[in-house]
Amino acid sequence: MSKKTGFYLLFFTVLVVGFYYFLFQGTDNWKVKMPVLSYVQPFQFKNQDGNNFTDKDMLHKITVVEYFFTTCKGICPKLNTNMKDIYEVYKNEPDFQIVSHTCNPGTDSVSVLKHYADSLQVNTKKWIFLTGRKDSLYQMARGSYLLDDPKNNVEKIEDQFIHTQFFALVDREGKIRGKIYDGLKSLEVEQLKQDISKLLKDK
Repeated sequence: MSKKTGFYLLFFTVLVVGFYYFLFQGTDNWKVKMPVLSYVQPFQFKNQDGNNFTDKDMLHKITVVEYFFTTCKGICPKLNTNMKDIYEVYKNEPDFQIVSHTCNPGTDSVSVLKHYADSLQVNTKKWIFLTGRKDSLYQMARGSYLLDDPKNNVEKIEDQFIHTQFFALVDREGKIRGKIYDGLKSLEVEQLKQDISKLLKDK
């Protein structure tokens, strides 16, 4: 192949690459193809340090969301063992966080959540624990994160109790992405890790 032919091939390749770059730049075509299931609605809760934590604190972060309660002897210890594994993988990622909501705010006060967080030996700037009004917490679980069936809110709030094994994944724009992951199944936890990695790469 002559130098002239090689030059034209190189020029054509650069031209094609440049064309597609400008064609797709600024559009969603560069973004990770992962279903959008829902959106984070406005909220304000208290974290383990007694500070306000709102939906704005989730923007520009990839967030894994769960519901649990500190006195649970059933599924919660297993769930948070799996969540700790996720935490260890991504704890040094500046754009990653975990947000755990209590489903038993009558017991899980700010100080109780602080003690629980300390027992896990985690950085509470990366793994945040939230408490607040029960009706608000449950509305978020059902309306935003899809972690419980909305039909369950027909009873009086004081008679309700969410005990869910599922995790939700939220992107930088406050969209719930991918699927609702079963935190007790190792294959789904691994899938969650893969999807976290995809979203972290998607700037």
